[in-house]
Amino acid sequence: MNEQTLVAKVWSYAHVLRDDGVSFGDYLGQISFLLFLKMDEERTKFLGEPSAIPETCRWDTLRGKSGAALELHYKQVLETLAKRDDIVGTLFLKAESKIGDPAKLQRLVSLIDGETWMGLNVDVKGTIYEGLLERNAGEVKSGAGQYFTPRPVIEAMVEVIDPEPGETVSDPAVGTGGFLLAAYEHMRHKPAASDRAMARRMREESFHGTDVVPEVVRLCAMNLYLHGIGGSASPVKQKDALLSDDGQRFDLVLTNPPFGKRQSFRIVSAEGAIESERQDYVRDDFVVTTGNKQLNFLQHIMTILKSTGSAAVVLPDNVLFEGGGW
Repeated sequence: MNEQTLVAKVWSYAHVLRDDGVSFGDYLGQISFLLFLKMDEERTKFLGEPSAIPETCRWDTLRGKSGAALELHYKQVLETLAKRDDIVGTLFLKAESKIGDPAKLQRLVSLIDGETWMGLNVDVKGTIYEGLLERNAGEVKSGAGQYFTPRPVIEAMVEVIDPEPGETVSDPAVGTGGFLLAAYEHMRHKPAASDRAMARRMREESFHGTDVVPEVVRLCAMNLYLHGIGGSASPVKQKDALLSDDGQRFDLVLTNPPFGKRQSFRIVSAEGAIESERQDYVRDDFVVTTGNKQLNFLQHIMTILKSTGSAAVVLPDNVLFEGGGW
């Protein structure tokens, strides 16, 4: 099974839910929960890796149930995992069941249980999540493509920046984690990465990311976890990176920030008139105050980089002079 057929197979599972009125965003979430629990079981069984999932919430507890009992247990599993304050809580951030038909849930569990996902001859972990986002962006104009950066672009940027083991890497618009994963794979093939202490440091301390969309943070955390990246705390957080400087500084920044203007919001004046007011990011460390997202991300990157740091960023070619520039 190659990448195209793998994504097509998982995409076909959507037919199980579409007739039930489940939107693509919800479908991707539900599939990711189930696939993650199955791959976590395989990761423990075949690779001997410890599971961070409590025993009462693991895949085998779903496999043996059906009907209303399965529906109730699945809801309890998601509720339990979403409440945790460790990396598992990020993996299931704001998770809830959107599958209203127990028969459809049982069908999905059966379909996913019939495959050995970790044994496929492709990088199943990133391929599924990124491939589904890319496929949806091509078939439905829903904006999902904003979280997807083509892998050749990512790999070219990582090759140019050439991250070394021990360096810290940040992506303030992390999406599904493509830049962090590519940087990790690049580092792993360096001689210094063969040292056990350095390998542990790379997995647990080297990578950091933020994104404003909870569902995307969840997908990214799952992607990184299944690659063995992250310690007891999640390397990615859900927040607006542009709101403030948290004081962290990094050796490298790799990112593809969202383009465009920050949207204005409507308010009602004392006279009852509806007015629009633009909300800009006001920070002491920013050179200019603007609603231009890419320019704000560029200023944020300048702040979070160490004095000896480097960055590779996807930006429109007019970022420095649009609207008057600096």
